[in-house]
Amino acid sequence: MKISIVTPTLNQSAYLRQTLASVLSQRGDFELESIVIDGGSTDGTIDLLKSIDDPRLRWISEKDTGQANAINKGLTMCTGEVRAWLNSDDVYVDGALAAVARTFGENPPARWAAGHCQIIDSGGREIRKSITRYKNRNLQRYSYKRLLRENFISQPSVFWRAELEASLRSTGGALLDESLHWTMDYDLWLRMGRASDPLILGQVTSQFRLHPASKTGQVDRRQFDEQFAVASRYFGADAWSRRVHRFNVEKIVWAYRVMKWVGL
Repeated sequence: MKISIVTPTLNQSAYLRQTLASVLSQRGDFELESIVIDGGSTDGTIDLLKSIDDPRLRWISEKDTGQANAINKGLTMCTGEVRAWLNSDDVYVDGALAAVARTFGENPPARWAAGHCQIIDSGGREIRKSITRYKNRNLQRYSYKRLLRENFISQPSVFWRAELEASLRSTGGALLDESLHWTMDYDLWLRMGRASDPLILGQVTSQFRLHPASKTGQVDRRQFDEQFAVASRYFGADAWSRRVHRFNVEKIVWAYRVMKWVGL
C-alpha cells in the first residue's frame, strides 16, 4: 500500500521541519509519498526543502489562491492508494501511518478513516485536553446526523482511499471547495460521509498545533459562521439539525471566548 501526504505551506519554516520529520520518520508496511506545495514562501522554506535529501519528498513553490487551492494541487500529484493532508504546523505521532495502512489493509470496504488528535501549543506541549476528550467522545459515537450538527472530526487525522477521492471530485477536477477559507475540510467530511461512514481509529494519529499565527488560532467568529453555511448545504428538510448546529456554533464560540479570557 502506498500512502500520499500533501503538505500545503506558506512562510511556516518555524514548524515545517518538524512537520516533515513526523511524516518522513514513519515506518511500517507501506510506501510513502510526501508532497509539499509551497505558496511562494520568503522565510527560508525553500532552503529547508532543498536541504532534505529524501527521494520520497517532492515539492513545488509557486503562488496559489489559498490553502484549498494548494491542497488540490498536491492531490493531483498523488499516486498513493490512500491520501491525506497535513498542514505545515501539525505533526503525525509515531506509528500513525503504520496504523492507517494496517486498518485499510484489514478492512477493504473502508473508504475513509478518522483517528484521534491531540492539541499542542507552539512548543509541542499538549493543551486543551477537555476539547480533545469532547471530540473523541463524539467521534466514537459517530453518525452522519451527529456530524451534520457539529464538526468533531480533526482534520490531521483523516485519511481516504484514492477511489473515494475520484468519485467526489467536482466537474472541474478539484476535491476541495476553494471558495472556503476555514472549513473546506468540514465540507469534505460531509461529502464523504454521504458516501459511507468512516472507519474510526481508536488511537491518536496526529497533533494539531494551536498558535497565534495559525488561522484557527485566531478563533474568528467568521470561521464558525462559514461552518454553519457549509452544513446548510446538506441539511435538506432536517430543520432540527439546522437548529442544533446553530446552537452548537454559539456554544463553541462562547467556550473559546471564555478560554481566551481565562488564558487557556
